Amino acid sequence: MPRFALRAAVPGAAAEALADALLEAGAESVSIEAPDAARPLLRALLADRGALERCRALLPQPCEVCELADRDWVRASQAQFEPLAIGERLWIGASWHEPPVASAVVRIDPGLAFGTGSHPSTRLVLRFLEQGLKGGERVLDYGCGSGILAIAAAKLGAARVDAVDVDFQALEATCANAAANAVAVRACAPEALAPGRYDVVVANILAQPLIVLAPALAARTETGGVIALSGLLEAQGTEVAAAYAPWFREQSAAREEGWLLVIGRKA
Repeated sequence: MPRFALRAAVPGAAAEALADALLEAGAESVSIEAPDAARPLLRALLADRGALERCRALLPQPCEVCELADRDWVRASQAQFEPLAIGERLWIGASWHEPPVASAVVRIDPGLAFGTGSHPSTRLVLRFLEQGLKGGERVLDYGCGSGILAIAAAKLGAARVDAVDVDFQALEATCANAAANAVAVRACAPEALAPGRYDVVVANILAQPLIVLAPALAARTETGGVIALSGLLEAQGTEVAAAYAPWFREQSAAREEGWLLVIGRKA
């Protein structure tokens, strides 16, 4: 069965929403190039013609479509997930990559759940964990996707790591990836999370959910603990930071390719 690669220039304000819509319509993976541009380039990989037609109907014309042979499909899929070194201690790669010897190695193969380290918002949180975790922390990954952040925290020495997501497939992916990486991560739906507070809370989702979740995530953060919020564009940082200001007195930010990480310490 032929597989397809699709790309289209889209209005910048609609790029994120269109990327989500393509995934809902059946795209295997979606990337946004130059997110700060007036018309970012949206790329998608599609497993069949039905998914291609559904996705093409969502995008402004013209769209560029390329049919991929089976071998080309494997190469194209794998090329999207190059190994990634984060600081001096952490390395992220897929099962077909060869890791360096002196690193905490996290292996994540691309799948249905978001999070391989390829997106700037994920890299920002990974860098925060690599720089901030000293060992022995209690860590909560809220909106865990593939589990990459939770697994990285465990690899970096966290004593307890819990992960939650509203998507059952994400929970399955997190459990499978944690087992493949030989680390202990407790994954569950938000309502099933046991009472308790955490030294470090990370959430890589979207700006509006982060704003709504501010009281709940603050309640889960230990006094003196740190929260790291990602998945938001730079222009959304002020509104998100304001939502957390009642609980987090010390705030800072990190940026990459138009994406923002908001960091706060609970008073």
